[in-house]
Amino acid sequence: MGLLDELENEAQRRKSSDEDAAALKAARETAYRTVLEPAMADLFTYLGELVAKLKVLQPKVAITHTLAGYGDVIGYVEHEYELHEARQPSSKEITLSFFAPIASSECPSVQVEGSNRVRALSTLFQRHRFGAPLAQTKDTSGEVVGSTFKAKGRIPLTAVFTADAATGQLRMTFSNFDDLATAVKTVAPELVNEALYDQIGRYLMRDPTELMREVLPENYRSQLRARVHQQEVKRRWESQIVARQQEDIAMLKREYGIGARFNRIGDAMGKLRGLVSKKT
Repeated sequence: MGLLDELENEAQRRKSSDEDAAALKAARETAYRTVLEPAMADLFTYLGELVAKLKVLQPKVAITHTLAGYGDVIGYVEHEYELHEARQPSSKEITLSFFAPIASSECPSVQVEGSNRVRALSTLFQRHRFGAPLAQTKDTSGEVVGSTFKAKGRIPLTAVFTADAATGQLRMTFSNFDDLATAVKTVAPELVNEALYDQIGRYLMRDPTELMREVLPENYRSQLRARVHQQEVKRRWESQIVARQQEDIAMLKREYGIGARFNRIGDAMGKLRGLVSKKT
C-alpha cells in the first residue's frame, strides 16, 4: 500500500470516528429532550408529593451508621425537607436535603485510651460533626491520652438527581444514606419511569429496595466465577502441600528419634566396653 493510500485510509477512519461521535452526541441530546427532561419534571412532582405526605404522617425513619472505633451512630429523620430544582438550557438538577438528629441516648459511650486512638476518633467525629470528645485525660506533657466519646448532633442527608444532554443519562447521588459516604448511580433514560420513582421514594424512607444494587453483566459474572474457581483450586493445592509437608516433617522426626535412640544405645555400649577393658 502506498503512502497516499495510507493517508486516505486514515482520513476515512477519522471521518467515520467523527461521524460516530456526532451521532452519539445527537442521540444523547434527543434522549434528554424527549425522555429525560419531561421525566425530571415528573420526578420533581413525585418528590414534592412524597415529602408533603411524610410531613403529615411523620413516620419514624431510623438512620444507623457504624463509625470505626466507636460503634453505631443512630438518628431519626426530621421531616423538614428542602426540595430545589435548578434548570439550565441543557440540564436539570433536583436536590432534596434533610437531617436525622442523632439519638444520643441510644448511642454508646465509648472510653478510648491511647493518644493515637483518641486522635483518630476525634478526627472522625470532627469530620462528621458528631461533637467533641468528653472527659479528656492528659499525661504529664499535656497530651490527651484518653477520652470519652458519645455521638451527638445531626446527620445530613442529601439526594441529588442530575440529567443533561451531554451524557443522556440520569445521575443519582446519595449522601449519608447507606453509610457515611456518597453513593452514585447512573440510569439509562428508558429506565426513568414511575417504577424508578417508587424505588427512589422507598430508598429515601429506608425501606428495602434494589435501587442501589448493581446488576453485573453476565460476562463479568463469568469472570468472577472463574476467578473464584481458580482460587478454590489454589487453596486445595496449598492445603495438600501443607499436609504433605507436615507428613514429611513427622516422618523425619520419627526417623530422627529412632536414629537418636540407636546413637544413645551405641554410646552406652561403647562406655560399657571401655569399663570392661579397664577392669581386665
